[in-house]
Amino acid sequence: MSEFLSSSPEEPQPAGEPPREHPRAKGEPRFPDGPKADPAGSHFERRIRSFQPRRSRVTAGQEDALQRLWPKWGLDIDGQRIIDLADLFGADLPVVLEIGFGMGEATARMAAEDPGTGILAVDVHTPGQGNLLNLADQNGLSNIRVANGDAIILLREMLPPDSLGGLRVYFPDPWPKKRHHKRRLIQPEFLDLAATRLAPGALVHCATDWEPYAEQMLEVLTAHPDFENTAPDGGFAPRPGFRPLTRFEGQGLEKGHVVNDLLFRRVQHREQHAPGD
Repeated sequence: MSEFLSSSPEEPQPAGEPPREHPRAKGEPRFPDGPKADPAGSHFERRIRSFQPRRSRVTAGQEDALQRLWPKWGLDIDGQRIIDLADLFGADLPVVLEIGFGMGEATARMAAEDPGTGILAVDVHTPGQGNLLNLADQNGLSNIRVANGDAIILLREMLPPDSLGGLRVYFPDPWPKKRHHKRRLIQPEFLDLAATRLAPGALVHCATDWEPYAEQMLEVLTAHPDFENTAPDGGFAPRPGFRPLTRFEGQGLEKGHVVNDLLFRRVQHREQHAPGD
């Protein structure tokens, strides 16, 4: 994939493309044709969230992608309807849900290498949303859809049972302080919900460079009756070839960081017997 194009704003900003900060009237949306600031609004109960919206500058290229491509490839998570994934992707593809994609470079690479799989990528970081849309456009990737908002609402309110062919959670916020561990995404309650939306045989793939979080992930996934570890020894898995090694992950590995991958499979539904059978 050495020919893969990158529009990452983490590299030096090209001349002539400064971050845009247009003055807006009170109440005017930041991107009239783009993602909403709070798509679910107050329709759902407040709860402890595993993410924090990050406010950072949006480049001209990202703004253009958000305005131009959001109506085509974007989805606001408002919790008000059930999504038909075949209609969303314009094809009957197996769909993998990716929660938290950062700037989207790894997501775009995986989409390019597996065009027969749809990737529904969820994040709340506006520059990353614009960057991923830009990458999809530049590289002709029609199998990516970008969702804006809370992945829990998406799973619980908007996706049908057994509709997902996989779940990817790469380098989620580790919430390292003990008092914040309740904010970590990979918890038994989250797995209960995810299991209802994953088809039997679907792969759950997590990766983290925070070893205490990796141990917690392994513990809760191993204990959950709806998932089985694909690693023969019941531990962590080698990084699979389909998960790209990002530049920043490589830099971390050079510094001695340990990255752990977990690959668990959704088991077949347990048969429900009537009382007395």
